[in-house]
Amino acid sequence: TYDRLWAGAHAELSSLLRQEIPALPPRPEKDRVVFFQRLATLYVGYVQAFRSLEVAYEQLVQPQKRRLVRAVLDGVMGRLLELKNEMVEKEFSEYHYMDDVIQDLKLTPAELEIPIPRYFLGERAKVLQERAQVLAGILDRMGVAERPRAAAERPLSLEAAVRLVQVSERARQGRLRAQLRREFQRDEERRMRARAVSREQAAVRMQKVWRGLKQRKKTKREREEEMVFIGMALQHTQPCPAIVSARTTEAKRKLTQEQHEQEYQKALVSITDKLREVEGPVMRETMKDQIRQWFIECHDATGKFPDYPDDEDGGSALIFAEKTPQQLMAELAAKEEEEANKTPKGKDDKKDPGKKEKGKKDSKGKGEEEEEPGLKMLPSAFLSELENDHKTYSTVWQNRREAKNFSQRHEPELVKEEKRKEIENEIRIQVDELMRQELANLKLAVDKDKGGKAKGNAKKKKKAGKTGKKKKKDKDLTADRTIESLYQELVEQGLLKQADTIKLDDYLGDYSYLGTTLRQTDIEPMPSLSDVRQIVALYAVIPLGSQAVHEKAPLVKSILLAGPAGVGKKMLVHAICTETGANLFDLSPLNIAGKYPGKSGLQMMLHMVFKVARQLQPSVVWIGDAEKMFYKKVPKEEKELDPKRLKKDLPKMLKSLKVEDRILIVGTSHKPFDAELKSLCKIYSKIVLIPRPDYASRYVMWGKLVTDNGGEVTGALDLSSLAKISDGYTQGHMVQVVRAILTERRVDQLDKRPLMAAEFVAPLAKIDPVFQDEEESFKVEGCSE
Repeated sequence: TYDRLWAGAHAELSSLLRQEIPALPPRPEKDRVVFFQRLATLYVGYVQAFRSLEVAYEQLVQPQKRRLVRAVLDGVMGRLLELKNEMVEKEFSEYHYMDDVIQDLKLTPAELEIPIPRYFLGERAKVLQERAQVLAGILDRMGVAERPRAAAERPLSLEAAVRLVQVSERARQGRLRAQLRREFQRDEERRMRARAVSREQAAVRMQKVWRGLKQRKKTKREREEEMVFIGMALQHTQPCPAIVSARTTEAKRKLTQEQHEQEYQKALVSITDKLREVEGPVMRETMKDQIRQWFIECHDATGKFPDYPDDEDGGSALIFAEKTPQQLMAELAAKEEEEANKTPKGKDDKKDPGKKEKGKKDSKGKGEEEEEPGLKMLPSAFLSELENDHKTYSTVWQNRREAKNFSQRHEPELVKEEKRKEIENEIRIQVDELMRQELANLKLAVDKDKGGKAKGNAKKKKKAGKTGKKKKKDKDLTADRTIESLYQELVEQGLLKQADTIKLDDYLGDYSYLGTTLRQTDIEPMPSLSDVRQIVALYAVIPLGSQAVHEKAPLVKSILLAGPAGVGKKMLVHAICTETGANLFDLSPLNIAGKYPGKSGLQMMLHMVFKVARQLQPSVVWIGDAEKMFYKKVPKEEKELDPKRLKKDLPKMLKSLKVEDRILIVGTSHKPFDAELKSLCKIYSKIVLIPRPDYASRYVMWGKLVTDNGGEVTGALDLSSLAKISDGYTQGHMVQVVRAILTERRVDQLDKRPLMAAEFVAPLAKIDPVFQDEEESFKVEGCSE
């Protein structure tokens, strides 16, 4: 069950937390290889926990469990990003190869795939649907207004018409002659066969033909089954009944989740009201009695009434807070330090000023000796929350008996415990106001003079608290306009576009199996397309999809996807938008040419884009041909387009992005070496190299492209040879060739004439491949950056 999957994920998480938060602080690691091995092992462990938690969150129907799973899931995602950032800093590379770790843990490369949480889109389904309808409506209106009129057909001349009739008539006559010739041949064959044959001979011939046909079909079927079994062919069958039933069960679970969530929300309101009505008065009187007792005890001990704690410090909750022995020891130590600081400087300090200097030197020396050289783990913003959530699971859910809750509805007792604390905090605020007034009255009655001074001091403190420099706020250039009107204008101007529906899994590519081996021989391997897919998921999809992760994880504001033309850079941009439900803003130099002219127009355009992007986040700002914005020298034919228009203003907008803004700037470039690298690197904090597909990726792609375009992969189509001869060609080239071959006519002929690898050779030969020198130039530029 999914409860077991959840329990397994927490078992994995428990072992990971023991490694990351040991009883004794670990000593710094001097060996960089050993330290990276530790990081890689933790990374793989968190990926396994991530995969299990993602499935459990989607399928669990108990609302309180789902909330805890969601908190742990966000924490695991954030910790994954932190580990990835740390591995990049230690290896000085965006790509990492963990073949040895996978082999030691007996995992497959597929188990290292970063899953995209389905709640990114599921929880915003209604909002995304409404936004898509609005965008489609605007585009439809634009299409009606701007649809170009069909050009009038030119009448044929007399000579052209005669020639057309002649061609058609000659073709008709040729078809008739061919049909007559075939009929004559068939008649002659019938005469030759019409010889006297005995009954037994006829039966033997029929049996021979039938048995041969039956055996050939059987042999072909067994061969296909064997090839599918050993993984050398694709299975062309209907979906398994078990898979179909599993999908229907998932759909039913989704409906059950919605029903239980609605019941839980109603229960929150009803239980809160009931607790406030029944237990609220008792809580209020109990608090008052406790606070009055505190007044009396302090007055008896010190002879005066104490100062009431401020709301910022927690109010009366600070008085009755249960503190651990460690916290008490820390408070005592702080008090001792304050007393030591308050002691007046005597003559001894003046006589021996050298003692302090010696003491400082000794303390410095000891500190330097204690800090051992080596590599340490960076502090984490997610580990403490992960540890708390794991403790909550262990104490509340791990050994909980749910025999009476078979339908997995909410637990009312847990709701009461949670809401009781909230009601207590609400009542405490009210009680604090009353008891402050009561304390002030007591002070006035007992000690009028001191009460006046206290009031004066309080006023001074309040006045002092107001002092401070006011930050300048950016002017809102469109304060008088609604977001809807700005959204419509950006769509009409072509700056806000509808993203193509492309999943990140559609970006095909296999794992690199020789990365670790090549690095051990001091050869830097080219990354595989699977590695590219993982980096895009970590740097773009997960931070944009989760607000909790985006606010605490290492911040990535911009990414540059660099690689030869046709490797799928634009496809990845659309995949990011599809997986996160993000808006797509196009600020490519060619797209903004001639729009919003002048300096004020440019500022207005950027203001509108980023204002709408903030209001409707997550958002992706795409800059195609990013190298044009940083040209070393603008070509003559592009001077009118002014491609360097955004060079000064875009960095300002990038700096204005805050942690809570889920906005990602994604640039794509197939000629990054044409730009000034320093300026380019200042804008893009992450530069991702996308290479040509390797052999394993090409093998997967050919099979997928053929089947997606109506073809069929049979034994006659040698995918291995096709993947070998297509070395150097990009995904775009392969798509172009498959579409050229698999026309409607060719698809209709597949039953009689299956596809052959030789058919793809001629179209491939007409296309110029990406040579290794060009790819190496990307590698050198990426390394130098």
